[in-house]
This record gives sequence, C-alpha cells and structure tokens, in this order.
Amino acid sequence: MEKKLYSVIVGTGSYVPVRRVSNSDFLDKVLFDGSGERLKKSNRETIDKLAEITGIRERRHVTDDLVTSDIAALAAGDALESSRIDKESLDYIIVAHNFGDVRAGSVRSDFVPSLAARVKHKLKIANPATVAYDVVCGCPGWLQGMIQADYYLRSGDCRRVLVIGADTLSRVSDANDRDSMIYADGAGATILEAVGSDKPVGILAHAARTDSLEHAYMLWLGRSYDPGHQGDELYIKMDGHKLYEYALKTVPLVVKESLEKAGLPITEIRKVLIHQANEKMDEAILKRLFKICGGGEFKPEVMPMIISWLGNSSVATVPTLLDLILKGKMEDHKLESGAAIVFASVGAGMNINSVVYRMP
Repeated sequence: MEKKLYSVIVGTGSYVPVRRVSNSDFLDKVLFDGSGERLKKSNRETIDKLAEITGIRERRHVTDDLVTSDIAALAAGDALESSRIDKESLDYIIVAHNFGDVRAGSVRSDFVPSLAARVKHKLKIANPATVAYDVVCGCPGWLQGMIQADYYLRSGDCRRVLVIGADTLSRVSDANDRDSMIYADGAGATILEAVGSDKPVGILAHAARTDSLEHAYMLWLGRSYDPGHQGDELYIKMDGHKLYEYALKTVPLVVKESLEKAGLPITEIRKVLIHQANEKMDEAILKRLFKICGGGEFKPEVMPMIISWLGNSSVATVPTLLDLILKGKMEDHKLESGAAIVFASVGAGMNINSVVYRMP
C-alpha cells in the first residue's frame, strides 16, 4: 500500500506563569455591570458563583517583565527541547494570539513586527526559509494554526511546522468587570512533522466555521465598566450568556462534522481536549455531543480539565493541556499510542474548530 503523508505531533511545550492569582485576590475589587451599576451582590457571593459555574479557583498571570512573545518563545523552546529537533529545520512558525505584546501598565497592543517574527528572533533561528506569521482567530487560533499546518504538511511542500498559542489576557482585562476573574495568561506550543504512513495517524480530519452575521460581537473591546474611569482605554468584554447558548448549540455540530470526515464514531474517542473556557459549559457541550452522536452517556474522564488552577488563557489552553498530559503531569489522564482524540475550541468571531487526531 502506498504511504500517505500525515501531520504528526513530534514535540510539545508550554509556559505556565509563576504568578498565582487566587479567587480571594478579587475580594477588594469594586465591580460594576455593563450599565455602570455597582453589583448588588457581595464580592464573596459573586466570586463563589463564578467559581461554581466556571470551575476556576485560581489563574496565572505573567510577571511584569514578560510579554506575549516572550512566553511564546519559552513554550517554543520547551517544544524544541522535548522533540530534540533542530530549530533551523522548521519550515513555518505560526503564532496564534489576539492582542499582540501588551506591556505591564498598558493596554496598548503591539503587533509590528509580528509576534512570530519576534519569536523567531528570540529563538535565534537564522534560516530565512523559516516563514513566520501570526494568526488572530479568537480562542480557536492555535487550533486554526494546526489546521493550516496540516494543509502545508500534507501538500508535501514542507516538513516541519511550529504552532504556538500565547496570550496575556490579564493585560487587557477591566479590573472592574467580574469577567476579569476568568482571564489568564499562558503559552503552549506544538511541532508538527510530515510522516509517511500506510495507516491513518496524526491529524485525520478537521472542521471549522465562522458565524459573523449575527454573532460577531459576543466578544469585543470596550471601555471600563467603572463610570468614574478616566481615559479611553479599551478592554476585553464578553456577553457570557449569549456565548454560552451559542457554544452549546454549535460546537457539538462542528465536532460531529470532524468525526464524520474522519470516519470515526464518538465511542472510539478516548479524550476530548476542549478549550478551557468554562467547566460547566464544556461539560454541557460534551453531553450534547455524545447525545447527537449516539455515544451513550458522557463520562467525565473523557474531558481533562486544567481551568481550576490555570483559568482561561485563550489560545494557550488546549496546547498547554496537551503538553501537561504528554509529559505525565496529569495523573488521571494518559494518551496511549493508537488512541483517537479530539481537539476543539470556540471563541471570538465567532469561530469554532475541531480536529480529530490519532496518537502515533
């Protein structure tokens, strides 16, 4: 049988910021709703309710000396070290992010040069044939970068692609918005390699969609909710209720489409590595997925979670989760050779994507 080219993950890395921010650190914040009215509930009640819904008990923020391109490079360095791959052999560096480099004490995004170019510079890669560019696609950015890399690799035109997801949401969060408790910082990286195989391995199929006609502005940049705030800075804002409803309805459909493309039933999927945005939402999504795919009752062990201690780091959540599992840092979760898994994400745009992957 003639061998086909498949995109296989040959290295992973991550950067988990050292600064821990617990829920109790928000007790002294003054919180307002979108109309500028101070929340009627006490901060303790608000924090406890948010923890009950999202599962977040603490999150990680970068230290003042770091920006997004720094932690992206650290995650990339970790992936290169774990894979023992020559950095000069990379054909592409794709960096997914949403706000560029935002320095401590500022909310200004810095995109020029691209973060991918900055990462290539920080890694000291001299090869001019290593093409570096950015992807801005909301929280699904890292997975969309993986989909792009798969097209490159299966074309036979390149051999290795480094895909990084990194964001520092703490720098663009409104301290007077309760949703600021959700956001976190982090970076995750993967190296994909074209591998010839007579059996399906690596990326088997993917599906994606963008719903912008009616859903483009469920995440946006807006002014602080504090009516007394001076200045015209813009912070990340979210219509959490509408986003929840949209994700619950639509994400299972995209995952189902990717499974059908791969020719796999949901019963063969050992793990679903889903964007760590909201624990109850993720659980509801997977319950609906198993129902519409005829997979029987959803079992929690299928859905590994790190949101309780890392929060929502946007494009970094899924590659960080993958790296922690593969390096044995999540005792209850293993990815054995031959296991079929799913990556899935949803976020600003609104964008959704899903990738079906078989472990080599």
